[in-house]
Amino acid sequence: MGWLTLVAAGLVEIAWASSIRPTENFTRPLPTLLCLVLGVTAVYLLSRAMSTIPVGTAYAVFTGIGAVGTIAVGVLVGKDPLTLGRIAALSLIVGGVVLARLTA
Repeated sequence: MGWLTLVAAGLVEIAWASSIRPTENFTRPLPTLLCLVLGVTAVYLLSRAMSTIPVGTAYAVFTGIGAVGTIAVGVLVGKDPLTLGRIAALSLIVGGVVLARLTA
């Protein structure tokens, strides 16, 4: 159950990171509220996952899911560039997350 909670935390982190720009520097109340709720929810789920998964492993996987997912959303929705260097970096992150899961 801890791993499912951790994946959920990572997915919420992707939503949180994607919700920052619409706040327009935290000047728009509703987007800002959504951003805060998503941030708190991500950290809450991460803390729940850490009750059964070692802290270092949980945090590494959490940030890996967030980084890869946020870049993917940026490329697919925000039209961010997808360069060879970014693909290599993403591959290393995914490999690290998989290795952390297999060795936990």
